[in-house]
Formats: sequence, C-alpha cells, structure tokens
Amino acid sequence: MTTRLNPYLNFQNTARDAMEFYQTVFGGTLELSTFGDFQGSEDPAEKDNIMHGMLTGDNDIVLMGADVPSHMEFSRNSSVSLSGDDEAVLRGWWDKLADGATVAEPLTMAPWGDTFGMLTDKFGVPWLVNIAGAPQA
Repeated sequence: MTTRLNPYLNFQNTARDAMEFYQTVFGGTLELSTFGDFQGSEDPAEKDNIMHGMLTGDNDIVLMGADVPSHMEFSRNSSVSLSGDDEAVLRGWWDKLADGATVAEPLTMAPWGDTFGMLTDKFGVPWLVNIAGAPQA
C-alpha cells in the first residue's frame, strides 16, 4: 500500500450527506460504516451516524470523514486545499463545491499568477482551490 496524506473531516450528524455530496464532486467509490455496524456508540440515536467514511475519488483523491459522537467535543475542520494545473478538473470541482456554499474569494487570477478561490461548502468545510498559472519563461 502506498503511503499518503489525506484529509479526515469531522461532522455533526451530516457525514453521510456530506460524503455522498463529495462523491458527486470527485467521483469514485464511497465506503460508509455506521456506529451501529461496529457498536461504536452507546447512544442508540447515533446508530445510523457515520463512524468512518472513505471516498476514493477519481484523480487519486482520497477523502475521509465521520460524525463526531455526542459525548465528544466537536471541532471545526481545517481548510482543505485542492491544487494543480488541470484547469478543467479543478474548475469542475470548484463549481460543484460551490453549490450551496459561501464563497469568500471567487475563483479569479491571484497576484502570484495562479487562479485562486476560497469557499465554505454547505457542510461548513472550508476549501481552497489553486490552479497553477502558466510557467514563467
């Protein structure tokens, strides 16, 4: 197995909806396990919440997430950054993530020569998208 670094997102009772949404953005295969599947919570109301979700998307994207159990403190996620030089792919992801999102910085030319934007998606996850500009000659 290849070693990789990938984001693990925290949610409050919305992990299933969020991970299914991200599958529409990034494609690929989604695996979801509930607290009920593994007797992972003593609270019966949480049996259908997601204990672990893993999206293995197209273009080697791996995104994981879970619902934080009610007995644990919920903390907001850090930003997730997408970057590269495939403008069509990155703009496509931006457009899908922007559905229901709050756009903090539109996807536009940045002072450093790349195209850059920031948004917080409808699940409260902040995203940064950077599309590499043409190499300097």
